[in-house]
Amino acid sequence: MPTASLTGVSWRAGGNVAQIPGVKRKHIRFGKGFKVLMGNQRAQAARMTIAPGDSEGGPTNRHRGADQWLYVASGRGTAIVKGRKYPLSAGTLLLIEHGDQHQIRNTGRQPLKTLNLYSPPAYTAAGDELPAGKSSR
Repeated sequence: MPTASLTGVSWRAGGNVAQIPGVKRKHIRFGKGFKVLMGNQRAQAARMTIAPGDSEGGPTNRHRGADQWLYVASGRGTAIVKGRKYPLSAGTLLLIEHGDQHQIRNTGRQPLKTLNLYSPPAYTAAGDELPAGKSSR
């Protein structure tokens, strides 16, 4: 039976995008805050670290033109999506559809570390939100 994998993605410490013909690859280092890691015209990856007791987003936070897939690498928290609470822990995968109001809270004692995939891209390389329907390229 075939197995699925995320070819080219590693959770070990590192920093640079390795350029292999036709493939982008990056070692993810979870630092402070939010950082866009890589992307193309169709999708984008970013990492986010939230300190204990802190949160990101809120009642007005929504991605007007992009779906967000949030994967919890480590930590514990709560996602509030369209007013409903969802528990987060290592291994959780959550889909936040475009336009959904959302907030991510760290309710644990350790940093909450997430890998976020956006389709289409939601941010510029510098981390500024893109208007709906705009590409970062």
